[in-house]
Amino acid sequence: MRRFQPAHDGVTCRNLSRDYVNGDLRVKALRDVSLRILPGELTLLMGPSGCGKTTLLSIIAGALDPTAGHVSVFGTELGRLTGCARAEFRGRSVGFVFQHLNLLPKLTALENVAVPLLIQRQPTEAAMKRARDVLTEVGLGDRTDSLPGQLSGGQQQRVAIARALIHRPRLLVCDEPTSAVDAHTGRAVMSLIRQVAWQPDRVTIVVTHDQRALPFADRIIRLEDGCVVGRKRRRARLAAAA
Repeated sequence: MRRFQPAHDGVTCRNLSRDYVNGDLRVKALRDVSLRILPGELTLLMGPSGCGKTTLLSIIAGALDPTAGHVSVFGTELGRLTGCARAEFRGRSVGFVFQHLNLLPKLTALENVAVPLLIQRQPTEAAMKRARDVLTEVGLGDRTDSLPGQLSGGQQQRVAIARALIHRPRLLVCDEPTSAVDAHTGRAVMSLIRQVAWQPDRVTIVVTHDQRALPFADRIIRLEDGCVVGRKRRRARLAAAA
């Protein structure tokens, strides 16, 4: 078998499979998935519920091990990392935007965004300054002292994106970022993610069911029954009015 050669310019998956076992029942969530995801683009993972999108996203982000196959992120083969090294890699290189946001309700927007740096034991003053800067970048410089409950759904989503970006990750993964917002807010959220994705040294992957996200994508990968069934490139940069 040809030796796996990690690529250094994005995400490479080769022959990924993932099985879930429950007693005598074995469910194949992914089946022999191979793909490349390049930096500087917004890539959508799409497909029906249960097709393996979130499983694939979790493996790429280093939060889940494949049953078989290989994945590398910017030249780091995740299967070679121990538990502590894997956690360190995620903390340094991966930004997560969760479907349910997971904002802490008793912390301000500024404090929520600063949490990843504080967990890494960075100085409080520096963490808060960086958090303020990132909130300004996502258009919330005037809401730093607001609690999540005082923000709209779109503003909460921007706080979650700012939190994911605070440590300047090279890989940004978003799970259904527009699922709980209206159409106007969803377009604003996707526009922001698209701006973030076009950084030349960042890979951005969005799992979504939302057809309204299509105009913002540079690449669309479709999954069904754990297999890649379609790949399409778009010219999203020319559709800036979306």
